Amino acid sequence: MSKKDDDEAARTERARRIGLFRYMLIREAADPSLTRHQRGALVRKLAQAEHIDADGRPVRISRYTIDRWILEWRQGGFDALVPSPRQSQPRTPPEVVELAMALKKENPDRAAAQVRRILRAQMGWAPDERTLQRMFHKTGLVALKRARPKDSFGRFEADRPNELWVGDALHGPRIDGRKTYLFAFLDDHSRAVVGHRWGFMEDTVRLAAALRPALAARGVPQYIYVDNGSAFVDSWLLRACAKLGIKLVHSAPGRPEGRGKIERFFRTVNGEFTVEIASGAGEVGREITDLAEMNRLFTAWVENIYHRRMHSETKAEPLARWMAGAPFPVPQPAALAEAFRWSENRRVAKTATISLHGNRYQVDPQLVGHRVELVFDPFDLTVLRVRLDGKDAGTASPFQIERHSHPKAKPETPAEEPKTTTTTGIDYLGLVDTAHSNHLGQKINYAALAPAPAVTVDLTTEDTSPGREA
Repeated sequence: MSKKDDDEAARTERARRIGLFRYMLIREAADPSLTRHQRGALVRKLAQAEHIDADGRPVRISRYTIDRWILEWRQGGFDALVPSPRQSQPRTPPEVVELAMALKKENPDRAAAQVRRILRAQMGWAPDERTLQRMFHKTGLVALKRARPKDSFGRFEADRPNELWVGDALHGPRIDGRKTYLFAFLDDHSRAVVGHRWGFMEDTVRLAAALRPALAARGVPQYIYVDNGSAFVDSWLLRACAKLGIKLVHSAPGRPEGRGKIERFFRTVNGEFTVEIASGAGEVGREITDLAEMNRLFTAWVENIYHRRMHSETKAEPLARWMAGAPFPVPQPAALAEAFRWSENRRVAKTATISLHGNRYQVDPQLVGHRVELVFDPFDLTVLRVRLDGKDAGTASPFQIERHSHPKAKPETPAEEPKTTTTTGIDYLGLVDTAHSNHLGQKINYAALAPAPAVTVDLTTEDTSPGREA
């Protein structure tokens, strides 16, 4: 790929990041349930605050711009927020930039406003203060700030079920010598576990395996609150939330306020579930040899023990408190499948072919020379949907397949044959599993509680997910 193509790819990726930033900024203010007065107050508050843009720089957005983005989102959806990827030329002359940086390095305590005054006095012209601030932030010349006083926070709880889900990952015990990780999502109002999954890796695929079934069975929350772990800041998660209309909120680094509920749940998991698992030879507890058994036992513990025990804070059973707000509408299968697909951009060669991770595909000859978006299931690279300027442009027919899954889509390694060991004592998790099977009979179908969707689903759309694993 030439340097020109690399530059264009970088501009396209940056345009998508800008679109995601705009969506995350206006999503709450664009809520159609808000009154005109409520929306105006929220937009004014957003205009007064400082935000971190797609390039990691602190910026302020005017009220007029926020209102315009809301209108564009209502008229054209998420794609309307993505700007043109064309490159803009810098308007500040290089000599002015060089002098401004020299003034800042000379005296780091000089504020942007002071540097602007000096430039005007010296050259008769200077960029505005915000331009200088962004320049200093990008080059690492921002002056050190005083330590922020410690704030005091009151207790918070969502007003209703499915208003706010809190997600996090727990480092668990070893299974057959491999470390495990639990991705879990907790409903803030009821403390019910709406989604969970144990896996061998702490990545986006395992995160999707926990989140997608939760959305399909429990409905779509208004907010999802997570930390800044690599899996939670992946562009895949931002795309999925944007497609489903979920506002994804990340906690500020070093300020984990509001995450105490799921951390308290993880302490319960360690104290009641993982403590009963033997993570090594000779240890007391149940020896688990594969993830399927791990997830089955954990589901039994959640549904039959945790969900049916009165919570110390809410004074109610988590599942019963969550069910008090039912039924919840669930996304249509086609919409959910689209949200959890991945996408990449490629330019169509003169031979009407494209390449993706070592594979070659044939596309419509009319697309030659165009840069298209490829939408796919990361576990099945034999089926690619092609889009041009956000519109469907057919499928890409496999021409030469070298790999069948995305490099990041690493399935769990199948476990070896179960080891024969002699254990003594009480198998607590086995008792929980048996009680779960006897008392519940079958898993609760939460999706059946929601009214059937009026729109007919196109059954030809393949419902594949990145959460498929052994």
